[in-house]
Amino acid sequence: MISGAVGVGLVLAGMAAGAQGASSQGLSFSHKDWELACDNTRTCRAAGYSDDAQTHRVSVQLERRAGAHTAVEVNLMLGQEDDAYEALPSTIPLDLVINGKRAGSVSVERNTLVATLAAAETKALLAALAGTSTIEWVHGDIRWRLSDKGSSAVLLKMDEFQGRIGTPGALVRTGTRDEKNVLPPLPAPEVVRGRLAAARPGDATFDVTHAAALREMLRSATTEEDCSLFFESGEGEPDIDVWRLTDTKLLVATPCWRGAYNAGNGYWVINQVAPFDPVFVTTEGSEYGSGEINGDYKGRGLGDCWSSKTWTWDGSTFVLTRATSTGMCRMIAPGGAWELPTVITNVTGKP
Repeated sequence: MISGAVGVGLVLAGMAAGAQGASSQGLSFSHKDWELACDNTRTCRAAGYSDDAQTHRVSVQLERRAGAHTAVEVNLMLGQEDDAYEALPSTIPLDLVINGKRAGSVSVERNTLVATLAAAETKALLAALAGTSTIEWVHGDIRWRLSDKGSSAVLLKMDEFQGRIGTPGALVRTGTRDEKNVLPPLPAPEVVRGRLAAARPGDATFDVTHAAALREMLRSATTEEDCSLFFESGEGEPDIDVWRLTDTKLLVATPCWRGAYNAGNGYWVINQVAPFDPVFVTTEGSEYGSGEINGDYKGRGLGDCWSSKTWTWDGSTFVLTRATSTGMCRMIAPGGAWELPTVITNVTGKP
């Protein structure tokens, strides 16, 4: 069963698909105050944060597409829960200070607290992150310090995933290996939504009519660890929801688990007549509609970090078409700081 602190863990624990025919998987990795998410197109995004001891919090996201000679784009975000901004101008000039020396500057709009670093500042920051450095953005007496703990390990993992180790463009272990050996980008998989059949009068009472058989079937198609509520006694049988997919296939769902501030449903595709032959989709869903199962989970009660997955009906199965997180729970922004996907697809068509 997934715990209440599922949040980012749904993504960072590895993106094992919960549906047949899911997209190729990306990579997730974290070390100390840094994390990495590489998606199935080989684009990688690394994020680093202030450590928890800092009063003024900051985070950066490094994004790099796959392929030879691609540049790194760096976005900066100042922590949004900070009283210091009340006395600052609408455009906040910041000095980038590395190991006590000014290495550049950037301006941040107070209404967004986000900025993109220029090439010179990006180069200085990347050099600092490859080793041990004190990295700060400074305005007057206010300092936003970025942790370097874990940065070199994360950047090395990014280089490894994209095939850059030993090349001139590597972020950590540079060398003379030809850039032509760097892995090329992959296209995002195309998924066409399957057409959904119209609901029928009998669908509304399907679960009642077949309740005993359905429950026995679903219990045999899952485990108590994954769907504990379906095995509990003394609280009554959990409801089973039913939706029509095709002329012969239905989607059924039942509550599976509850945590401190999250809950998850189990979803199966079944035949509309016995034998129902359930095909498991996921126990990480929270809602279904218009051919999509979605799961959105807080990493903790504050809601400063989330993870999300989407499964899309393609006419024969549910395909994992999106898996992402907003990064570590570091009080950077309500709802999370970044978009760190590991699975992306191009979904077309109407259900």
